[in-house]
Amino acid sequence: MQAVVITVVAVFFFGMGVFGLVAPAALIRPFRMVADSAEARSEVRAVYGGFGVAAGGVLLVALADVGGMRTGVVITVAVALLGMAFGRLVGRVVERSAGFYPVWCYFWVEVVASGALLASVR
Repeated sequence: MQAVVITVVAVFFFGMGVFGLVAPAALIRPFRMVADSAEARSEVRAVYGGFGVAAGGVLLVALADVGGMRTGVVITVAVALLGMAFGRLVGRVVERSAGFYPVWCYFWVEVVASGALLASVR
């Protein structure tokens, strides 16, 4: 079961990462953000694209348990997801979001993925 959870979360990160690298403006559009400069698109590529690909890659390393790193990697990615969800909660306290999508949708994706990763740790 642990391998399935790690694989699903890795695929999610890879998907987000590749989308962020290839189409940064489209990735952030649901958040009503506009990447209207090379610098803005570069930032989206770095944060969403590069981080997503890196997180997916390190989860694949965790799958193979290279160097016995599985538990550390899984916990680290789970905590990163919780950090993202926490940022969304802070945003909710500071200002209201317009509805469920995209903010609360991704909040729940992050919470569920983090919980699944943490529950998979032996």
